[in-house]
Amino acid sequence: MKAKFKALALGALVGASVFAFSAQADVTFSSSNDPNVANDRVARLLELERKSIKAIEADTVAKLLANFKPAPKPTPPVRVQYTRDFLAGLPVATGGKDLECLTQALYFEARGESVKGQFAVAEVILNRVSSSKFPNTVCGVINQGTGKKYQCQFTYTCDGHAEVVNEKKAWDRLTKVAKLMLKGAPRNLTGGATHYHTTAVNPRWAKTFPRTAAIGVHYFYRMPKA
Repeated sequence: MKAKFKALALGALVGASVFAFSAQADVTFSSSNDPNVANDRVARLLELERKSIKAIEADTVAKLLANFKPAPKPTPPVRVQYTRDFLAGLPVATGGKDLECLTQALYFEARGESVKGQFAVAEVILNRVSSSKFPNTVCGVINQGTGKKYQCQFTYTCDGHAEVVNEKKAWDRLTKVAKLMLKGAPRNLTGGATHYHTTAVNPRWAKTFPRTAAIGVHYFYRMPKA
């Protein structure tokens, strides 16, 4: 009986030892409880989050850059001197239909005027282009009414005479005047005038239109306010 009891006690002791060792092994070697593994997981999650944020930021920046339009550089003002020497120092002027129409008008309307007077006539034409009461192109303004003799806005276009350019130097100089005006030279000579006539005539409309300037052989006017 004593021998049997000793055997049972020894078996219980061995079993408890094995159970204790097994429990210890579960706790010690389980990766789920290893703080280093947990830290690695957190580090990986943080790295994934960082990469995701960087990707979003890069995409946002790319979209912003794709839609970004830098502000246009301000156009420097066109500086003008009303002298032949100033015009002579400029390069040969070239351009399209507007330049040709404006040069032609200056040639036949004002080539005998001073340079200042030529700029003043160009101002009137461009003031008309800017006005809703006239055509909105240079050529349209100049040729308004052309086709009916002496019923046009600029006499040379409807006087029945062919427009022949015989003074090449004057044409080249006036092309430079036209170019400067089309590029945005200031219109400060005629006070916003839309009409003019030579001092040799006295049209009826001049009695009701406010006179704004007198330059060379031309008087300048703007339309009366309604």
